[in-house]
Amino acid sequence: MKHLCEITKERNKKMKRDSFGSKLGILAAAAGSAIGLGNIWKFPYITGKNGGAAFILVYLFCIALIGLPVMVSEFVLGRKTQANAVGAFKAIEPEKPWYLAGHLGVATAFIILSYYAMIAGWIFSYMGRAVTGKLMTVAPDQLGDYFGSIIGGTTESMFCTFLVLLITAAIVISGIKDGVEKYSKILMPVLLTILMVLMVRSVTLDGASKGLEFLFKPDFSQLTTKGVLEALGHAFFSLSLGMGIIMTYGSYINKKENIFKLAVQVTIADTLIALMAGVVIFPAVFAYGFEPAAGPGLIFITLPAVFDAMPFGTFFETLFFVLIAIAALTSTISLLEVVVAFAIEEFKMSRKKATIIVTFALYLLAIPSILSFSAWSGVTMFDGKTFFDLFDFMTSNIFLPLGGLLVCIFVGRVWGTKNAVDEITSNGLFGFEYEGVYNFTIKVLAPAAIVVIFLNSTGLLNKIFSM
Repeated sequence: MKHLCEITKERNKKMKRDSFGSKLGILAAAAGSAIGLGNIWKFPYITGKNGGAAFILVYLFCIALIGLPVMVSEFVLGRKTQANAVGAFKAIEPEKPWYLAGHLGVATAFIILSYYAMIAGWIFSYMGRAVTGKLMTVAPDQLGDYFGSIIGGTTESMFCTFLVLLITAAIVISGIKDGVEKYSKILMPVLLTILMVLMVRSVTLDGASKGLEFLFKPDFSQLTTKGVLEALGHAFFSLSLGMGIIMTYGSYINKKENIFKLAVQVTIADTLIALMAGVVIFPAVFAYGFEPAAGPGLIFITLPAVFDAMPFGTFFETLFFVLIAIAALTSTISLLEVVVAFAIEEFKMSRKKATIIVTFALYLLAIPSILSFSAWSGVTMFDGKTFFDLFDFMTSNIFLPLGGLLVCIFVGRVWGTKNAVDEITSNGLFGFEYEGVYNFTIKVLAPAAIVVIFLNSTGLLNKIFSM
């Protein structure tokens, strides 16, 4: 451990490291990293697909028992070493190739951001159409084709993806305190305000009670084994685990902050936003007789039809897409920071140079995903996957579970949970009464759960049970 302290001190001498300036800033940035399209797009549609309240209960259980301890582990790795995702592993185990786990996290964040920016670009496109009222002129039965024409429009998708990356880069290039923290403190309150306005509108619609019942009255007959496994997977990925984000943000937190308390607050904020999004969406969907299990097209096809039938629909539709655009940006900022922090510290670049180079490379990698919906839609590989399908499959089903598993093994078996607990308590400054639970979760429960997630998401679980 003496070696680790010497490495950290030497690094800090050579490079003045930026850091968060306030508790609110830390919470806003960390919560913003977790809160994204997964909360406002994916969580509602998988909840609708899996029967509602019963699925949510399983999801909450998985968040508390597995997601939270892994988040704490990533925070402490970052803060202990004051380094990026690769540097953190190097600092603790410089003689062994554990740094490859950090490289995996950085690569995962890089690939995810390349296609995430494209999806965020679709959101920006819809937001522009909502603001101008153009979206409201589309007949409900034409919305599916309309969405297809937008994602299939290469020029518009290229421009909107570039715009998302440009805005993200402009924030990240300003640094942690003056960029990431400053804008997170602006964006998160705006996101919450819009959510609350939309919630009030949704729950006051005639017939909204059916949607609330769907969300909060469990019917366990609707819950399937597949639904339980999906809840487990989403609980892990919703908190931005396994991709270096939490570790990187942890490296900007000082010793005076209570890491466990922060992780609990971020977890609560992430879960609360997802539930609030459900309250916005499902009462409105039920009030107007639409299908709650509409899948990924829920916000692009179903909800515009809901707003079309709603009084003052243009206003509320605009608010909704502004909300999703903000949620997308809070995630793109954190994903870009992972890669930029790596480039700054491992290649000794300035923040400005690193941000420009990484953003340019991201845009180049985004192009195959964009073309997957137009000119290259017929180009497939590995069991009929387009470039977008391949990138999404690799990151979501292989890289993320593997990254999370490596963090658990490293903290639980290599560095040791005793050292992790010392960092959680800031060497005795804070109490931590869950050491036994944490120890069991990181060493046994979380790795086992992540292996199940991996087997399920890759389809290997079905093959095992069908043998």
